[in-house]
Order: sequence, then C-alpha cells, then structure tokens
Amino acid sequence: MNNFIFNNPVKLIMGKGTIAKLSDEIPAGARLMVTFGGGSVKRNGVYEQVANALKSHDVTEFWGIEPNPSIETLRKAIATGKEKNIDFLLAVGGGSVADGSKLIAAGIPYDGDAWDFVVGTRRITRTVPLGIVLTLPATGTEMNRNAVISRYETREKYGMTAAWPRFSILDPQTTFSLPAKQVANGIADTFVHVIEQYLTVAGVSRIMDRLAEGVLLTLIDLAPVILAADANCDATYNARADFMLSATVALNGFIAMGVPQDWATHAIGHELTALHGLDHGHSLAVVLPGTMNVLRASKGDKIIQYGERVWGIASGSRDERIDAAIARTETFFRSLGLTTSLGEEGIGDEDIAEITRRLESRDIALGENGDVTAQVAKRILDDRK
Repeated sequence: MNNFIFNNPVKLIMGKGTIAKLSDEIPAGARLMVTFGGGSVKRNGVYEQVANALKSHDVTEFWGIEPNPSIETLRKAIATGKEKNIDFLLAVGGGSVADGSKLIAAGIPYDGDAWDFVVGTRRITRTVPLGIVLTLPATGTEMNRNAVISRYETREKYGMTAAWPRFSILDPQTTFSLPAKQVANGIADTFVHVIEQYLTVAGVSRIMDRLAEGVLLTLIDLAPVILAADANCDATYNARADFMLSATVALNGFIAMGVPQDWATHAIGHELTALHGLDHGHSLAVVLPGTMNVLRASKGDKIIQYGERVWGIASGSRDERIDAAIARTETFFRSLGLTTSLGEEGIGDEDIAEITRRLESRDIALGENGDVTAQVAKRILDDRK
C-alpha cells in the first residue's frame, strides 16, 4: 500500500425527510443563493421542500445551470452573487448543479474570471460556504471537491479541484422521478469511478480491492431493481438508498486510499461529451471496454482478478479470461440501456482525429503508469468504432 493522507470534511445527512434539516445547517442571517438546474425540482416536490425549510432565510434563486455546466452560465451566477453580496450557497440538483456551484463559490470572492481556476492559471484561495441537496446519484460531487466545467464557445471540458461542500443532504426519495436514462448514466458513472481507482495494479491493497469490489457488486445487484417501474415500494427505496451511498463512496476518496489511479477513460469520455454532447456516464460506457482491451498487457492481472471476483470468471486462458471480463462489462452497460460503441452514436474517424489532436495539444500522459498518450487514446477510440 502506498502512503496517503485522508481527510474528508463533508457532513453527510442521509435519509427520508432530511431536506427539512436545511435550516439547521445554514446560518439564520446568511445572504443565501440557491442554485438550480432546469426546473425538474419543481415537478418532483424538492423545490417545495427546500422553500419550506428556508422560509425564514434571505434567499436569492439562480436557475439554469445546465448539464455539463458552462462557464458562460456560471459567470452570470457569479455576477449575481457579487451583486447580492451572497455569503452562503446551496446547490439543489444533480452533479452538474453541484459542480457549477463549487466554481461559483470560488468565483464570488475572486476579482478575475473564474475560468482561471478551471484551466489552472490561478489557485483557489477563498470560497463562499456551500451546501448541497442532491437529487441524482452519479458523480460523488456531494462529498468531494472535484468539479467538471465546460466552455461551450470552444467545446472544451475540464476537470478541476474546487470547493469542499460544508454538508450534503441525500434523500433517496428525490430520485424516484428520475428518467431511466439518467439513472442508467448514474449507475455507469459510479461503476467507472470505482474502476478508475481499482483496475490498475494487482497486489497493492487487499482492503481497498475488497471495498471497491463490494461497490461494483452492489451496483450490479441494484441495477435491475432501481430501473424497475415500481418506484414507491420499500425494496426500491432501499435500493435507491444503496445506490446514492454507492455513488458517494465511489468518489469521496475512501476507496482511493493508498492505491494508484487511472482516469484515462474519464479524460477520453470528457472529449466525447464536449464535442458530441454524449452524456457523461454514457461516454464512459463506450470508452471503458476499449481502455481494458488496449491496456490488457499492463492491466491484465487486475482484469483477471476483477473478472473472477466480480463476474465469477475462473477458467480459460489468460486472454480468454480478459476477453470474458471485458464482454461481461460491456453486457452490463447494455443491460442499462446504453450503447457501447462509437458507431452507434454516429462518431467516426474524423471525430477520433479531432479528439487525438486535442489531447496531443495538451501533451497528456494519463493512466496509472502515465503511458496513455494521445496516440494510445486514439487506439482506445479506434477499438470502439
């Protein structure tokens, strides 16, 4: 096991009816801005719960943070925050609203353009306190300081380190009205978050391997239940609760302690989203089988372990077991209703060439061994045609 320091300061508040606890977490005199997405929270009752909990607070609302939140929209929110002298933020929605609000939290006290933080020309030194009411499990943003921000005018998308939330509220009931596609994307996103921290080098940490495998097995068990039509039975509630917590644990730093990490699949997937609008979780379902196949020489031992412990693949030659593990992974994504090839999404050679050019311009060296260059990324994409 590698040396590590673990610290996660986020207070997690989980369960039925927990949105009512908002008033206990936000100072009574705060000048509060609540950020939202496109309006689904008004249709599913979350907005009403938030409004009731905050009826004694001074609240400014900002609407319109889109999927893959754009710097163009977030600049408007930052301007509103400065104008209103906002000193506390609450993000209500999925990962995009939360990610965008993390940048807003850093942008309000900053004199320059918040895009500086995204591209790394300036470091974040001050933030407005932030809370989250999560309605879509996927990114784990509720218990980390990561954010992914887009720039629509140049079709760019970057991951960054932003602000820790002070607290996050997770009520599984808020997920009952989610469209099946969003749930499927959330499952895929969570699954690949675990894989990026697990499918690297064998023999580094028994405990981290078992914890990661436990989350993967949980997702596989949960998927048919949470995609079922009856969203209001106890079994579905419990499954949704486990799903929410799985998404949180997948990216709150816990399963990353002392182990190498990859993140090549995410980097390539971000480009597919930026260029083609492919949903983030869906992009990962397309790319991951290619990553596993192209990097089978370096990842082979761990793929075999994954195949045996997660999918029960215990016989055959080395290559046969690796092939079977990749096939079972792809079948799982397809069982969620997701496509797993570029061709099915109308993405071809010209698009692969543009992604390769973009990655070459950044001189990338991805993966746990730093050996996933732009040309290796091209091989991964070529594998998925």
